[in-house]
Amino acid sequence: MKNPVHRYLMCSYAYYRLNENLIPDGEFDELANQLLEEYPKWKDHPHCPTEDDLRASTYLGDYPSIVQVATELYLNRI
Repeated sequence: MKNPVHRYLMCSYAYYRLNENLIPDGEFDELANQLLEEYPKWKDHPHCPTEDDLRASTYLGDYPSIVQVATELYLNRI
């Protein structure tokens, strides 16, 4: 998945709402750091996590329906 915001949201949704790991915790932390480094590029994305979420490697916002459906479809395929 090329868009790190989408990947972050899907991994976060899987972990926090479905109790599933799509990627190892360390890789998720790296993804959070990548998004922090590139924040000016992604901050206008309608669902971009806040900088505080990224620093904490978490997500406290609402998950868009498309993230929920995409994550569940992905998990059903693996």
